Amino acid sequence: MIEIEVQNETHQTQSRIRFAAVPRIGEGLRLREPDGMWASYDVLDVWYQKAEFGDVWMPYLHVRVTPGEMIGSIEADPYSDDYAAQGYASMGGGR
Repeated sequence: MIEIEVQNETHQTQSRIRFAAVPRIGEGLRLREPDGMWASYDVLDVWYQKAEFGDVWMPYLHVRVTPGEMIGSIEADPYSDDYAAQGYASMGGGR
């Protein structure tokens, strides 16, 4: 197992996760969100830095949530009053 530091651009967090192989740029990952739900993430960058010990190079990943994966977020919550008002207005309502 390879321990890799994952830098999450979406939530501005860093965590260390064990992988069987180093993911490549463009591949997708399933990571747990802060609310406990799973979401898809795209690998944006992979780089290696020399470790403080020995002649070892440690991998790092830079990830961002896959577009369209955040549909259930507050911005697009179909149960919010703003979402309902926009839908009603677009159907010609509210005159």
